[in-house]
Amino acid sequence: MGDRDLMRASDDDRQQVVDRLRAAFEDGRLRMEEFTERMGSAYQAVTYADLAKLHADLPAASPKAGPRPATAAAASLAVAAKRSFFADLPAPLKVLWTIWLAAVSINVVVWVLVVGTSGHLVYPWPVWVAGPYGAALLGVSVPVVHNRRNRPPAAPLPPSGETDSRRPLDS
Repeated sequence: MGDRDLMRASDDDRQQVVDRLRAAFEDGRLRMEEFTERMGSAYQAVTYADLAKLHADLPAASPKAGPRPATAAAASLAVAAKRSFFADLPAPLKVLWTIWLAAVSINVVVWVLVVGTSGHLVYPWPVWVAGPYGAALLGVSVPVVHNRRNRPPAAPLPPSGETDSRRPLDS
């Protein structure tokens, strides 16, 4: 196992592997179950070795000869492949959004129970939990997603088995 295989992979590296798996799926080299399983493993991969084993049995990506007619499976996959706002968030922001959603949900449930048991409409105080904190999270999340979507693509991963001959210069 080379030194590169032990290095931690970045989000861009994971996305490149998913794109390669998607191309293999569209070519008919992977079944839907295999594709979704490998895609999940790619997003959970930590090192380059974890990523390499996901596409080791697939041929190197080749440029397409031309547009092919879209099949129903390819069309549904293309729709699913469009990433949502939350898919582009880093893990810490996903955790914060989950905590916000849980807190808002609990407050709304409590408010509904109070309204239901008291018999009259009570001031909708959960908006004070949802509004300011949700706006603050959105204010942080939008620039992060914008920066992630607009950064230049990373250099492609070398095929597995090759080592990276570029080494930092000793100073």
